[in-house]
Amino acid sequence: MLHGVDVSTYQTDFDTDGLDFVFVKATEGRSYVNPKLKNQVKRARDAECVVGFYHFLWPGHAKEQAHYFLENTPENEGDLLAVDWERTGDGTRASSADKDRFIREVKRLRPHHRVLLYCNRSFWINHDTSAYDGDGLWIADYGKAAEPRIDAAWRIHQYTDDPIDKNVADFPSRKALRAWATV
Repeated sequence: MLHGVDVSTYQTDFDTDGLDFVFVKATEGRSYVNPKLKNQVKRARDAECVVGFYHFLWPGHAKEQAHYFLENTPENEGDLLAVDWERTGDGTRASSADKDRFIREVKRLRPHHRVLLYCNRSFWINHDTSAYDGDGLWIADYGKAAEPRIDAAWRIHQYTDDPIDKNVADFPSRKALRAWATV
């Protein structure tokens, strides 16, 4: 198992010791770009971590959001991409169809990158109507690392948010993750 974190604007300083991968929030909706993106990515790359980027999906305009995400996300071989599908700050959520459209558009626009679906256990069980996760499921279910309570294959498991979002990836080595990420 590999170890990683995911960070957003709120994590101005994070420790990369012992990490194999770092996901950085890049964008949200059609108007937000993480102002700390460049420095967070530099910190992860300096530590030789596999880097991933995620977009927080809002309801509607899925294809436009995909374009916005990629316009504001660096394109380096071996970087991972993900959609963060969960309840928004105003209590709404994108539909399962929006999630599917977003993933398909990102895959069409960047065919040489793996695209993951991030969601929590409740969304996967109660809101997902297609079980479409692009190239893999990144599931949030807090508890024991590498033991999410779902009956589905997964690639990454977010198992806690205390004090930071911590994840494990189901790969035997960083080299294997890099190889998988390089489509």
